[in-house]
Amino acid sequence: MVLALLGVLLSACGSGAPRGERAPVPSLVDDTALAQVVLRVGDQKGGAKSMLAAAGLLDNVPYRIEWSTFVAGPPLLEAASAGAVDIGGVGNTPPLFAAAANAKVSVVSAARGDLTGDAILVPADSPARDLGALRGRTIAVAKGSSAHGVLLSALRNAGLSPSDVTIAYLAPAEAYAAFSQRRVDAWAIWEPYTSQALRETSARVLVDGGSGLTNGLSFQVASRAALADPGRNTAIRDYLIRLAKAMAWADTHREQRAAVWSQETGLPVEVTRAAVERGGDLVVPLDQSVVDSEQRLADAFAEARLLPSRIRFADHVDARHDQDVLAAAK
Repeated sequence: MVLALLGVLLSACGSGAPRGERAPVPSLVDDTALAQVVLRVGDQKGGAKSMLAAAGLLDNVPYRIEWSTFVAGPPLLEAASAGAVDIGGVGNTPPLFAAAANAKVSVVSAARGDLTGDAILVPADSPARDLGALRGRTIAVAKGSSAHGVLLSALRNAGLSPSDVTIAYLAPAEAYAAFSQRRVDAWAIWEPYTSQALRETSARVLVDGGSGLTNGLSFQVASRAALADPGRNTAIRDYLIRLAKAMAWADTHREQRAAVWSQETGLPVEVTRAAVERGGDLVVPLDQSVVDSEQRLADAFAEARLLPSRIRFADHVDARHDQDVLAAAK
């Protein structure tokens, strides 16, 4: 599914590196006009919606929110580019594929979380003690996901190329089944699936993002059409402020966050508690350091020929609401 959707995105690419087009910045609307707005938000199960609800930040929203649930970031961004979603949260890698496809979206807010949640797992009894031992082996990962970025970086650090292993592009549920049934030798994945596999499949962490393999960033990405619309742009600003506050709340109310996450996903609370205890995302400035970090990751994907051309990440960033969001987070 993810692979097919990425194929749709990448088929739109030309031979040259695409450059993003920032949406015009309209004036903010008043509450009367905002009451007529429907903001379409893409989410992953147990993500922003449950966190905002737990923090009480879905009360008295001055516009209507329509939620859509996605299994991973790449299909969410395809929906946003197609105009089916106005804004949604993804990891650090999906925006790179969207940028390479010149998708009609812009990164509008950044957050950073724990680095160890993205990990490459092996069965507990696997003889592999380092990534070099997986040469010629099969590793499952969702293409274009944050875990894909960790896998690529880990291979480079180990002196391997993607062609030295067999990469099975599988969505999380498919990969979980393949890993637990020993149909793949390793699995590159993110939270809460990392904690689930460690608890339920006797998995072992071979390498994780804390080894300098990831920047720990995640992003809110909005469609350029929504950003150009006065009402939806105003709603996006309000939504980003609420989300920043919810992240801060979750960081100081971890037990409540774990309980809500468990209820939303059906995962045992022990799994969500372990994921939460790693530390949640908190808003960070959408500044040059973030852009530079993402650019390095984009260059690595281009060098591995996983992107059809090099991109300039800065062309796909729109920080119009960043100061308001950072002020709210404080």
